[in-house]
Amino acid sequence: MTVVYEDNHIVVVNKAPSEIVQGDKTGDIPLSETVKEYLKEKYQKPGNVFLGVTHRLDRPVSGLVIFAKTSKALSRLNEMFRTGDVKKTYWAIVKNAPEHTEGELVHYLVRNEKQNKSYAYPKEVPNSKKAILDYKLIARSDNYYLLEIDLKTGRHHQIRCQLAKMGCPIKGDLKYGFPRSNPDGSISLHARTVSFIHPVSKEKIELEAPVPEDNLWKGF
Repeated sequence: MTVVYEDNHIVVVNKAPSEIVQGDKTGDIPLSETVKEYLKEKYQKPGNVFLGVTHRLDRPVSGLVIFAKTSKALSRLNEMFRTGDVKKTYWAIVKNAPEHTEGELVHYLVRNEKQNKSYAYPKEVPNSKKAILDYKLIARSDNYYLLEIDLKTGRHHQIRCQLAKMGCPIKGDLKYGFPRSNPDGSISLHARTVSFIHPVSKEKIELEAPVPEDNLWKGF
């Protein structure tokens, strides 16, 4: 983890692909605890450090994660995520070229809790949630294509599921149909930029996360 931005109310970090944002059944130390330790040491704080989780990134995904350092920032950020006032773009490396160089994908996703997987349907079905994203082809190499994704809704595994449905599963994403895993267990999906109005100071914040230290990413 690398801290990309910090002030009195928020801290934004660039998450490595293997880190989990919040504790889960694996019992691995979550990113939220790592950030708490960092704040505790940096400010020599005795006792518990307040840190609010405002959103998640899937474990194999890298990139920007926003945490709240105050309860005021947390409640406002939660509301901003709910209303879509936090704009995020992602980069994804895929094996197949999309049919069109840019476009909008609209699906209805059904989450299967047991499999921890979502399924995309073209029309509304029982228990489905509407998922919308825009994508654009921004680079290509000999074997892969780099897509920029502008997320309009925040659904479970949305980008992974929708790109796979389009015939462009993300590199390393076995769960959604890519044939091989990445050596480090990551998938080639990166939360690249985030922009929002600061929940307390009302300034505009625009941040960008460097891509993972990986030859394929560096190649793009």
